[in-house]
Amino acid sequence: MALRVLVLAGGISHERDVSLKSGRRVADALLDAGAEVEIREPDADLIGHLIASRPDVVWSTLHGSVGEDGTIQCLLELAGIPFVGSDGAAAQLAWHKPTAKTILRRHGVQTPDSISLPRATFRELNAESVLAMVGTQLGFPLIVKPAESGSAQGVTKVESAASFAKAMVDAFVYCDTVIIEKFVAGTELAVSVVDLGFGPRALPAVEVEVEGGSFGYNERYNPGETNYYVPARLSPAVVERAAEVALTAHNALRLRHLSRIDLIVDHEGTPWFLEANVTPGMTETSLFPQAIVADGSELAESYLSIAQAAARN
Repeated sequence: MALRVLVLAGGISHERDVSLKSGRRVADALLDAGAEVEIREPDADLIGHLIASRPDVVWSTLHGSVGEDGTIQCLLELAGIPFVGSDGAAAQLAWHKPTAKTILRRHGVQTPDSISLPRATFRELNAESVLAMVGTQLGFPLIVKPAESGSAQGVTKVESAASFAKAMVDAFVYCDTVIIEKFVAGTELAVSVVDLGFGPRALPAVEVEVEGGSFGYNERYNPGETNYYVPARLSPAVVERAAEVALTAHNALRLRHLSRIDLIVDHEGTPWFLEANVTPGMTETSLFPQAIVADGSELAESYLSIAQAAARN
């Protein structure tokens, strides 16, 4: 009997378009592999439909808070419906970037120095003084980004104090807490991890080279804006270290089935943890599918194996 998979896509987050594209590509791959697939939006009828139809497994490609902050995962857990990806508790840890960084630092992983500032800080304290102190202590350039967001939305590289305040305002559009992180120069890598029930395994690292120097939303999803190299143009020893960091992150955050760990490898070959993604993009330019193909696998068979593994547990 064909595996019955419900793919969730769309939603109302800032990343709706990415989610729709990801959901369509996952659904097409699963159909090619022989699965029975339905695509649905997370609407008012979703819970009732899930309870009535009880699919073998749900594969959420929802981005933003509705799909990655643990909410939909907790609801599926309560309903007793298997789903692809990390459980609610792990998704919450990974979604909140400052928490994920703290956990990884405690596991001995390098992650850039940073500070998290809620919007309320700027209401209660002198915003100009706060930014002046942060800029002085961390030093420029800095990365300013929402503490909870994806697809590089609201992310700015700040070169000097003159553009600091605007970067904060831009980030607050996406989240009420902003993380300010010391910039680490180096090679950007994405290391995807899969676990089909036999333990997590790192896929070939994808090196990201952006023509304009910033791997933002447009560079991620518009073909031709970014060059990807897989395998990465780094020494085998450095790539192995990056894979070890990715596996440490996957395990420390208690992720499951699949994840994508974003890293920067500095000029000395040290991988620095940036963030973990429990719902990697699955579009034509996304990094997780590129890693699957580089591993010598077909997307259809790989996605079916992931869905089957999720259905078992």
